[in-house]
Amino acid sequence: MSELYDITIVGGGPVGLFAAFYAHLRQAKVKLIDSLPQLGGQPAILYPEKKILDVPGFPNLTGEELTQRLIEQLDSFQTDICLNETVLEIVKEEGKFRITTSKAQHLSKTIIIAMGGGAFKPRALELDGAEHYSNLHYHVSNIHQYAGQEVVVLGGGDSAVDWALAFEKIAKTSLIHRRDNFRALEHSVEELKASTAVIKTPFVPSRLIGEGDRITQLEITRVKGEESQLLPVDQLFVNYGFKSSVGNLKNWGLELQRHKIIVNSKQETSLPGIYAAGDCCFYEGKVDLIATGLGEAPTAVNNAINSIYPERKVQPKHSTSL
Repeated sequence: MSELYDITIVGGGPVGLFAAFYAHLRQAKVKLIDSLPQLGGQPAILYPEKKILDVPGFPNLTGEELTQRLIEQLDSFQTDICLNETVLEIVKEEGKFRITTSKAQHLSKTIIIAMGGGAFKPRALELDGAEHYSNLHYHVSNIHQYAGQEVVVLGGGDSAVDWALAFEKIAKTSLIHRRDNFRALEHSVEELKASTAVIKTPFVPSRLIGEGDRITQLEITRVKGEESQLLPVDQLFVNYGFKSSVGNLKNWGLELQRHKIIVNSKQETSLPGIYAAGDCCFYEGKVDLIATGLGEAPTAVNNAINSIYPERKVQPKHSTSL
């Protein structure tokens, strides 16, 4: 029989990691389950060197830095962590939850779902031969290895603009976007326009030209026009966002708003004892930021503990009082 935990957290991204740490502060018995082979979620795997600007107290830090800080914080406690396990089913039996994963079964008094947008993979560049080129990338590790090269970034959201700003400091950088307007933060766009990066709008990539397994030129074509240009390429970075899958979430009996879990002010779902925090949950006025999720995590933890141990009231004090 599996060991019984107070709180099992489904998701090992920033919100799940902080929820686990805070649960330890409340002296809960904690387990963390994640479908990925490593902790950190999207910031660690897709954007390890992308600047994150919405974590209070840090002017900026990368996805890798954020992950390492959260893991270091959690390492001050002993936490049972199960990686490479996908949650298949959640069933409540005799006052506790049985969580069936792709590898095992787990028992828990309460559950906090912090799975972000679910399982994810980058949106691919749909041009002939794209999958065969070794210098076409969907995420970056060790940005300094690209110093002095011709770097082309595709996309118009926060990730694309942030990458262009990072590359511009060490490489000759071009940003290609299909619209004149960007979806990124206004401050970042203003900074980009004042930088040395070459901005090409409204253009779309239309053809890859290469030698062997490397792209040497990128053809771009003006949207609703016939003008085409060839750009030299040493490294091509695609930032079209990612496709996410919530997997078996719809089978867990939770009330959903599209693919997000509806929660109340306690971060409690429609099933008593199951809570949600971060990008996976929804309530009116919800803003999907890391900072938001980090604030929702203690709310979920405190109310989960109160549901298990009614005599332990929802913690009204600051952490300095713990």
